[in-house]
Amino acid sequence: MDQELLEGGVAPNFTLSSNDGRTISLSDYKGKKNVILYFYPKDDTPGCTKEACAFRDDIEAFKKADTEILGVSTDTVKSHQRFVDKFQLNFPLLADDKKEIAKRYGALNITGSAKRMTFLIDQNGIIKKIVAKVKVDGHSQELQETLTRLLSV
Repeated sequence: MDQELLEGGVAPNFTLSSNDGRTISLSDYKGKKNVILYFYPKDDTPGCTKEACAFRDDIEAFKKADTEILGVSTDTVKSHQRFVDKFQLNFPLLADDKKEIAKRYGALNITGSAKRMTFLIDQNGIIKKIVAKVKVDGHSQELQETLTRLLSV
């Protein structure tokens, strides 16, 4: 991580490949949507599956709040596609297989996988909330409440 990211600071832009073949940049959402950028260790593992499925199940609440969910791990696009297909995930998973974005966001473990960490970024690209120690149970609900409180949605 070049410098520590803080709430109230600007979220670094990035461009990554997604499970559906698109190239997605954080800047694609600027002026349009809030973004929940969540880093997770590995596709199709128990905690990561539970977290992804909670976001999947709550997607309508996030859409009502003009919020896009972007999942990021150091897995490959192919691995992401299998994970999305297996659990019918309805948001993009981004492949940070070079580990550059996880590192830039301070979400890279010494093992080389992503830490479970979440950033709530507003439509102006400002980090409104950093959840450095994510508890999978209730995380999606916690983010919905934070969106309501911080962004007055």
